[in-house]
Amino acid sequence: MTGAMVFDRAAVAVEDGMTELVRGSETRLLDRLAPMVRRRSLALDLGRVERIDAAGITALIQLYRVACEAGNRFRVTNPSPHVGEILALVGLDRILLTPDTEDDEPCCAELAQSAA
Repeated sequence: MTGAMVFDRAAVAVEDGMTELVRGSETRLLDRLAPMVRRRSLALDLGRVERIDAAGITALIQLYRVACEAGNRFRVTNPSPHVGEILALVGLDRILLTPDTEDDEPCCAELAQSAA
């Protein structure tokens, strides 16, 4: 990918009533958002989510990868304190909670570097 990629600040929230991003609920989120991140960059507001598990974390990573493969960006915003702590524990805060900026390198390079 060449040139700068601008994060377009489109934002969506988790579904009404969704307070947990855990096994069983992640499929609904993926079904809803994967087509969106293929078309455009977006930020997911996690303000209502109080609990996240490995399945929820995996769903966020999958959305990030889908967006990257399409040349878009995926970020999360407004995590509850507990969810923010979990994202930090697994190192995703540096990737998913970074500010909206222009980058000269593909976004997936961030995930590859953090996994090394």
